[in-house]
Amino acid sequence: MLVVDDDPTVTEVVSGYLDRAGFTVDRAADGPGALARAAANPPDLVVLDLMLPGLDGLQVCRRLRESGPVPVVMLTARGDEEDRILGLEIGADDYVTKPFSPRELVLRVTSVLRRVAGTGPEAGRGETVLRGGGITVDTAARTAGDARGPLRLTLREFDLLAHFLRHPGRAFSREELMATVWGWDFGDLSTVTVHVRRLRHKVERDPASPRLIRTVWGVGYRFDAEGRAPEAGEEG
Repeated sequence: MLVVDDDPTVTEVVSGYLDRAGFTVDRAADGPGALARAAANPPDLVVLDLMLPGLDGLQVCRRLRESGPVPVVMLTARGDEEDRILGLEIGADDYVTKPFSPRELVLRVTSVLRRVAGTGPEAGRGETVLRGGGITVDTAARTAGDARGPLRLTLREFDLLAHFLRHPGRAFSREELMATVWGWDFGDLSTVTVHVRRLRHKVERDPASPRLIRTVWGVGYRFDAEGRAPEAGEEG
């Protein structure tokens, strides 16, 4: 695991808690150093501060995503909602706002790693190969694709899509999706909104007029396995 923060106190505290939780921790104090360490010793997960010298956390996250699907948990200042949402759009899997509880960070890290290992809240529920809307998801192999080829999904995007495929036609609120897909009882609901938007850009023919992941106004989202066109008075 790689912890990236230019504040040595934060790095020491975070690394200490993760070490006591049983994780082997490497450290970096800036963006270029983080990329170099990740290339030399690919981590299972990166805890990444947004404000870094050399390259900021958003640039580091983007470059990590170009190299592979390593999970990223961001550290953000409480007021930096715009940067936090941008980080999620780039592909970060989770975030913790400063000041934060180190115990909460360990719980978030553990939750993300359980997802990677396939032991999250919905693990083992029913069949491992899911199909709908021309999409096939193999939850055991953690692969997804449609008629155009493989879908490059982040950890949370994959889990969100699998959840929709397991429950076609059912409308879910953002709170329900956060509890089931993220395993959180609380959190910023914009996290769900951002991931739905990202997922639409990857699975929809026309993300501006979605036929698969539909908005149910006043409720949340529903997966339409038929991919039908919206009817009069119905939103995509």
